[in-house]
Amino acid sequence: MLPAISAFFGRLRSLFRKRRMDREMSEELEFHRERLREKYLQEGMSESAAERAARVRLGDARRWQERLREVWSFRLLEELMRDVRFSLRLLWKSPGFTAVAMATLALGVSANTAVFALIDSLLLRPLPVPAAHEMVVLDLLEDGSRPGTSFCTPFFRSLEGQSDVFQNVFAFVNDTLQVRADSGNVSVHGVMVSGQYFAAMQVKPLLGRYLTPADDKEGGSPSGFAVVISEQFWKSWFDGASDVIGRKLTIANVPFTVVGVMPKRFMGADPTQQPQIYAPMSADPIIDAPRDHLHGGTHAWWLTVMARLRPSVELDKANAALQAVSTSVLLASGGEPEWIKDEEMHHFRLAAESGSNGFAYVRSVFRKPLLTMFAMCGGLLLLACLNLASLLLARGAVRERELATRRALGATRARLVRQLMIESLLLAALGTGLGVALAPMVSHALAAMLSGGNGPDSMVLDASADWRLYGFAAAVALIASVLIGLVPALRATDGDLNEQIKNGQHAQQRHARAKLIPRLLMISQVALALILVSGAALLATSLVRLYRTGLGFDPHGVVNIAFSMDKQQLDGDQLMEIYRQIEVGLKAAPGVKEVSFQSIVPLSHRNWNGTYSTPGGVRQLIWLNSVGPEYFHTMRIAVEQGRTFTWSDSKASGMKIILNRSAAKRFFPKGDVVGRQIIDHDKGVYEVVAVVGDAKYRDVRGPATPAGYVPIQQDPQKKPSLNAVVRVDGPWAPLVPFSRELAARLAPSIPAPVIRPMDDVIDTSISTERMMALLGVFFAGCSLLVTAIGLYGTLSYTTARRTNEIGIRIALGARRLRVMMMVFRENAVLVVIGSGAGLAVAVSLSTILTSFLYETSTRDPWILAAATVTLVCVASAASILPALRASWIDPMQAIRAE
Repeated sequence: MLPAISAFFGRLRSLFRKRRMDREMSEELEFHRERLREKYLQEGMSESAAERAARVRLGDARRWQERLREVWSFRLLEELMRDVRFSLRLLWKSPGFTAVAMATLALGVSANTAVFALIDSLLLRPLPVPAAHEMVVLDLLEDGSRPGTSFCTPFFRSLEGQSDVFQNVFAFVNDTLQVRADSGNVSVHGVMVSGQYFAAMQVKPLLGRYLTPADDKEGGSPSGFAVVISEQFWKSWFDGASDVIGRKLTIANVPFTVVGVMPKRFMGADPTQQPQIYAPMSADPIIDAPRDHLHGGTHAWWLTVMARLRPSVELDKANAALQAVSTSVLLASGGEPEWIKDEEMHHFRLAAESGSNGFAYVRSVFRKPLLTMFAMCGGLLLLACLNLASLLLARGAVRERELATRRALGATRARLVRQLMIESLLLAALGTGLGVALAPMVSHALAAMLSGGNGPDSMVLDASADWRLYGFAAAVALIASVLIGLVPALRATDGDLNEQIKNGQHAQQRHARAKLIPRLLMISQVALALILVSGAALLATSLVRLYRTGLGFDPHGVVNIAFSMDKQQLDGDQLMEIYRQIEVGLKAAPGVKEVSFQSIVPLSHRNWNGTYSTPGGVRQLIWLNSVGPEYFHTMRIAVEQGRTFTWSDSKASGMKIILNRSAAKRFFPKGDVVGRQIIDHDKGVYEVVAVVGDAKYRDVRGPATPAGYVPIQQDPQKKPSLNAVVRVDGPWAPLVPFSRELAARLAPSIPAPVIRPMDDVIDTSISTERMMALLGVFFAGCSLLVTAIGLYGTLSYTTARRTNEIGIRIALGARRLRVMMMVFRENAVLVVIGSGAGLAVAVSLSTILTSFLYETSTRDPWILAAATVTLVCVASAASILPALRASWIDPMQAIRAE
């Protein structure tokens, strides 16, 4: 063993001391030769005879050197290094080919890597906590419905004590906290957590301590409410002060004591959020005042519940334990008997699923779009590989004479295949490196598109690189090198040596078989490109139809300004007076045409509904909004009957409601509507004062839902936080400082208002379709570009190889137009065959996109025809230039060159 180890280290040293060892080896050989010469001189030979005899006895010094190098060097490694240097020189001598190959592969790799980075961030990356595999998410299951992840307080409190299978059971809810700063209240992204939250996370605080069950009691601990802050908030808010522990933070006008600072790497249980403040769940009546979810019983489903399993407990055992306690948890909830009976009939039960990645609601929303996108990226990468394989086949055909000569000189076919594979591996590595370098730019753009803005409650996607991303890139490079290099390498080293050396035209001797593989590759390219283009065309058409669908209002030029009034002192008429002054102030802003107010911004994923009935009629569910005067005029919603609200429609004047057309038909199928009454579930009577047109409320995709509008003076909230609806003529950016100055002057205790254009709200509401369409168009553009490069490059190579033949044809009288058509026809036939095959596959696969399409058939003949025509046009444009160059060949020069 020791000699073997010694030999290994000797070979290893030789890699770095090659010149020195060569010199030592020469000196040693010279030493032995001199000893032999002296010996022969002592035996009586002459000087010349001794010299000659010593050289004959020792033999050729170069053979000794070669044999000794084999002993102390890694021969295979040195050969590989020589192949790498040779391949780099070849690529360097063909800068055009190398640049095109790198760019083609970089397109596919960057798209794949960027999407994989998002998948890694959202679906694969575990929580950065110890033993993340022990984390589970608790669900509510009923027959025939999707698992629910929202819990009420009684359910959670019942589960909190389940210690047989869980180490810790904890709950959390993301929220926006109003924190007092020197300039007034500001909105800060935070999270309310239960007492066992940090114990389950098992991450030590950077400073101080974390929250415990003693902090999660109503009214806080005996020393008051405590909070934990993030490292980022500590540095930005307290300038990283070392004495931050014990300092006060005023949240919702109540002092909280800072008891700990969590390190930067800690992101909580939801990896898509980045909370700055961790407050106890028991502080909800203060933080969310005037709302109180904590005591809402079974009417407030506001918590996400997770747990950490005991080390020896499996998920199946936890599920069995949860099912066993489900009924007792349900009965102990204090819910209404009818509701409990209904839940039991639907086989209510609790369950647990893996929570190693944490809980993120958006994960369920974006899982399918991301995976579909990943499949499209894979198609683009495959297309790039097919393209490069075609180019390498054409390039290999040009090098047949060179390769045949090397084989004739002793190189084995395996040796040549290895050298060609190294060349393709280098291309793949260079293209992958360029693609990985471009990937962060693409992934950050995608993350920004998915996150939905830069507000305090926006989603955070960490698309930074980790070992999974680098491993994925390495796998892509390896697979790509095999895909693009193996077939061309085998083809280039196949065939008869004499014919190849003599003719250098492998294809001329085995015409049909030689052209079959390149043609199959090109047909596959066209077919794959048409699949991607067809998918992109369907997605883009669907998105255009979504934007053109009737919203029922005109969003262009409308800006929403959110005022958070729930923590200031005023309410009732005094608060309405503030809103009235805000209206007057905003109307004075430059460019403002109309101003009104609304409680719920349509399509913003916020909802408010209630059940109403006509006197003696059946209860109907409708969606509600409280709106100010001139709301329908500002939003451009048609008033079909009656009048709109005024500032005099207060609670004292009687309850008023305006119905949209769908709600009016539902309550009053016949007869007039204005002046009639409907009754809510509390027996409150509302007078219908108008009927307005239908407007989208919850979702752009479906028809408008039945909706009712009440005056903002009759909003059931004690301190409603309303959105000013402002229609502007021109840019809305000047409204930002204007509205902040206005709020600071009229309501100095509220946070700065948040401004968001209505177009942005609509874009976010269809972010999935928008992302799919934009990426689909991007992939389709890349596929068209790659296909064009492939067709152009392959046809250029084949045309260049046929220069002599074409020159002779022209010299014999062939018309240049016929020559051009002859060359053009080679690609045209392949494009037609590929388009037919691609169209058939595209139709069969398009059903995958059904869930992303709006009012668009996956077999729409016009869309498929447009995609086919687009591809054919691009392919024709890529083929026409080589065909023209073929028709311009000078026959005399071509013949002389031969």
